[in-house]
Amino acid sequence: MRAVVIADETDREGGYVTERLRQLGADVEFVDREALPDRAEIADAGPRVDLLLLLGSHRSAHDSRFVHDVMAESDWVRDSLAAGTPVMGICFGAQLMARALGGHSYRMAEPEVGWERVDSVDHVLCPVGPWGQFHHDTFVPPQNAQVLGSTWYGPQCFVEETHGARAIAWQFHPEVVPEVYAQWVSEGKMTVRAAEADAENLVRGAHRLAPQARTRAFALVDAALDYLGVEGGSNLS
Repeated sequence: MRAVVIADETDREGGYVTERLRQLGADVEFVDREALPDRAEIADAGPRVDLLLLLGSHRSAHDSRFVHDVMAESDWVRDSLAAGTPVMGICFGAQLMARALGGHSYRMAEPEVGWERVDSVDHVLCPVGPWGQFHHDTFVPPQNAQVLGSTWYGPQCFVEETHGARAIAWQFHPEVVPEVYAQWVSEGKMTVRAAEADAENLVRGAHRLAPQARTRAFALVDAALDYLGVEGGSNLS
């Protein structure tokens, strides 16, 4: 299984998600979204891409400063699905996927921060959690998408099938490990204050919930690979 992961150059933290992919035998290849190469070069660089994974970002998908990069990544999402390659997105990746498939993203009045449970209509592809949250943006899902989970702040999971290929996106962070969450809290002091959250409690929660979070994330990756129809996925476990 070959998984191409698009991430910020300074934040290649696939955490529990890429850990599980590697456990399942995946060759995980990172691509920096700050300098996306020509998509044809990626397609021709090796074996078929079995999964495209979009990680989070410090950016906003609707920020005009990043419009050219967002358009390039959105093209990659659409081209991948058209070629039959399934796509998975997390946080910014979910917002970008929503935009690429006809929805949009926007800044919320206040950030969603902490370890929260989600309301779900599919406890396999969108378990209730609790899941790590750390974002100030949200999205309106594409018209043809099926929303599987939400919180008071907005949608938390959607799935869509197009050109015979499937996509799944989560607004929450199944991948985040305690050390990375602590880094977000440290670097995002303004976000923490805007959410009226306690930084120490957030970090303590990340460490306390880590064993459960890892188990939940692994199960979620397995379920998502089954849904996406990724060959050589969870059947290797």
